[in-house]
Amino acid sequence: MVTGQPSPSSRYGHLEKMTDLVAVWEVALSDGVHKIEFEHGTTSGKRVVYVDGKEEIRKEWMFKLVGKETFTVGASKTRATINIDAVSGFAYEYTLEINGKSLKKYMENRSKTTNTWVLSLGGKDYRIVLEKDTMDVWCNGRKMETAGEFVEDGTETHFSVGDHSCYIKAVSSGKRKEGIIHTLIVDDREIPEAVE
Repeated sequence: MVTGQPSPSSRYGHLEKMTDLVAVWEVALSDGVHKIEFEHGTTSGKRVVYVDGKEEIRKEWMFKLVGKETFTVGASKTRATINIDAVSGFAYEYTLEINGKSLKKYMENRSKTTNTWVLSLGGKDYRIVLEKDTMDVWCNGRKMETAGEFVEDGTETHFSVGDHSCYIKAVSSGKRKEGIIHTLIVDDREIPEAVE
């Protein structure tokens, strides 16, 4: 074995140890898509929570096998809770809540409060998220510096990605139910919205 090189097994070390892995969720936040993994040892009562492969919580020898574990996810420290409920006998159900809502409800609500675009520029992938309530723009996990500008038919929020000029145009749809339509323009071309 060559010194200085990680052994093939150490690269995936946390996966080898996860013998009690019972649940994996992917959560799309403004700063990126985060992977949450949960280990539950039903004989030892062990509970381990990983966020993006990093151990956030470890509890050994818990005598109460049901309950909840609360932690934060992402740059904005979004609150997440894993609920552990007994279904029958020795079967358990694991549910993830984000900001006090079920993951499904949170994602449904999020689709109303954010727009997401995924694009490739110069061979690099970018995920751009607009938070409609604050007009904050995130790109690959970083909150962007923006400049707002009023234009004839709405507003434009300008920012840069590398040496590419970008703006999000906000115009009224003219329909009360639809509200405002947000469009991402990069180097004078419109980018279609991604569905997460």
